[in-house]
Amino acid sequence: MRSTEPGHGGAAGARPASSPPGLREAASGYWHRRGLPTEPAQVAVAPDASLLLLAVLAAADDGEGRPGGGSVLLPHPCPSWYAPQARLLGRTVHTVPVPAECGGLPDPFALLETVRRVRSAGDEPRVLVLSVADEVTGTAAPPELLHEVCEAAVAEGLLLVSDETWRDTTHDAHQTVLVSPAEMLAPTGQDAHVVVLADLGRPASPSGEAGVGIARFPSAGRGRRLGERVHELLTALRPALSGTAAAAAAGALTESAGLRDRRSAQAHATGRLARALHCAVTEAGALCRPPSLGRYVYADLDRFRPRLAARGITDAPRLEAALVGALGPYAEGGHRFGDHPRELRVRLTTDMLTTTPAATAPHAGAAPGGSRAGPVPGGSRAGPVAGRDGPADLTAGGGPPSGGSASGGGPAPGAGAGPASGAGPAAGRGRTAAAAESLARELPDAAESLAQVQSVLADLTDGSPQ
Repeated sequence: MRSTEPGHGGAAGARPASSPPGLREAASGYWHRRGLPTEPAQVAVAPDASLLLLAVLAAADDGEGRPGGGSVLLPHPCPSWYAPQARLLGRTVHTVPVPAECGGLPDPFALLETVRRVRSAGDEPRVLVLSVADEVTGTAAPPELLHEVCEAAVAEGLLLVSDETWRDTTHDAHQTVLVSPAEMLAPTGQDAHVVVLADLGRPASPSGEAGVGIARFPSAGRGRRLGERVHELLTALRPALSGTAAAAAAGALTESAGLRDRRSAQAHATGRLARALHCAVTEAGALCRPPSLGRYVYADLDRFRPRLAARGITDAPRLEAALVGALGPYAEGGHRFGDHPRELRVRLTTDMLTTTPAATAPHAGAAPGGSRAGPVPGGSRAGPVAGRDGPADLTAGGGPPSGGSASGGGPAPGAGAGPASGAGPAAGRGRTAAAAESLARELPDAAESLAQVQSVLADLTDGSPQ
């Protein structure tokens, strides 16, 4: 695709007319502070990251500069907004199970096997979308594991799209190491294979709503050509981005000292809630990776399948419906994130602990689908733990932190996820009580809500797998 409009050029091609001045400069500084030197011409902006992902997939080439189709590889579970963008373009989506250690990226051996299998079936995978800070499981990818995935992807000629929306929501920045694939591959010059995405609204929104999206393209090679095509697509589409939203995003990306302090405090407070929720889940006997970022935990209750089946719960949609009916709209089945519907997996959010117990009581408004439709009628919503500070917190992490598939197997999301995740009810007993006692001193409503979560899970599982 070539444009005949004047003004094209620069490191990543033309700037779309919809990209407000100052926003790309602020995004450049944001990435530079994270070890990714970036020029404004390498940055693209859109009303949300899903539109940017759509443009990237539409413009992706075969590694030799020839734009075209090809299938898309996704880890499972993964955020629900990845797959629709590929399917809108008519691209086939292949999912790869995540490793035991974390979510957000495929197991490297399963990735190679999937690529081999897809090619033997006559398809050609072109793009791998991953996230080093996984929104779904609340985990961070260990650098050594990420390195294996990057090496495998580059060797197979895949374009890496790294969603780093949640990288600034780590509960303890001193204990969690996050490395971007672009930073990891830069010393060898292979970062031309990496596009970085971030959505400035999702972490700040309790319902995960999209906000302003930003993308960073490499300055040379394959990545530069891709950036040029994406800029041309955005110029043609002219997606609307209000001046107010652009100014708020630019201010957030500039990261004042006050904003950084608020973000750190919010992440720390949400981390306490996430760890307490994780304790409640594992004490009930479920498998769950220990959370290190964001506001979600991802629980696997498959070991309770016989007991749950006796209650009519045989798949993720029914598990979601049961938990939504008991706790409110704060549970989402794993089928929403690419896991097979039959697998008894569910994502829970710390938002249920910042809501008064009245709001999490069983209610008539819980639809069988269990969609997160907002606060339950009759209940008050306290919102994020530390509160929202207005548009200036709409940054990638600027607000409070928010396994097998139908086509293949792989490690279960909870398996081997550390000593706390599969320890079972005996090892976990008492940890939730200690967490609740700690919360009760500062957040009594959260402690009361945590007790209700414990009660619901204990009722479902009886604390002992069968």
